[in-house]
Amino acid sequence: MRSAQVVSKRTREMNVGARERWISMISGSLLALYGMTKHSRRGRAMALAGSYLVYRGKTGYCPVYHALGIHAAGIGLRERIKIEKSITVDRPREEVYRFWRNFENLPLFMEHLAAVRSSNGRSHWVAKEAPGGLRIEWDTEITEERENEVIKWRTPENADIRHKGSVRFKDAPGNRGTEVTLKMRYYPPAGKAGVAVAKVLKGITGRQVEEELRHFKQIMETDGVPNPAS
Repeated sequence: MRSAQVVSKRTREMNVGARERWISMISGSLLALYGMTKHSRRGRAMALAGSYLVYRGKTGYCPVYHALGIHAAGIGLRERIKIEKSITVDRPREEVYRFWRNFENLPLFMEHLAAVRSSNGRSHWVAKEAPGGLRIEWDTEITEERENEVIKWRTPENADIRHKGSVRFKDAPGNRGTEVTLKMRYYPPAGKAGVAVAKVLKGITGRQVEEELRHFKQIMETDGVPNPAS
């Protein structure tokens, strides 16, 4: 059985916003120039760091952001957190679909969620409280659903925190259960209010979602639903 893995995509897509790119290029250029005036090991290190910042700004690509699964939408704080993961679960597709379809089950394995309350195709999501007492909540509605195949959901267009996601289910090769592919996008709000929200949402990294999917796999394959408080 394979564990969670990144769905294939372009390795080096732009993941730094426009404002941040300009800051990187300006600060990097100044740092590199200053470092070159210092004929010392520290000066060479400063020049190297400055060159990296210039590269980061010019290309719009940050390997650290890439490792964390963070992708930029383009400008300032309107950066999106983009995550795509898949995993194979050794259970029938109908059973896996049925468990996921009840969104209230999601906090059982998604560590970044405190609760999800669902009714008539609409859900209210609550993220775990962030440092400083910040509580992030949003509403979603199902936009597309095909039984045992796919569920798609998204927030309303006027939502302060925009989010959309989808999960697909298909039979794994060799009768090895069900292949589950999860895609999620989070769009922090613009302006000063979005700074704290962006920091919290960027904690939802690709690596964390991998762990959450492994937890989901464990729940399904052992027929054991853990206590939400555990």
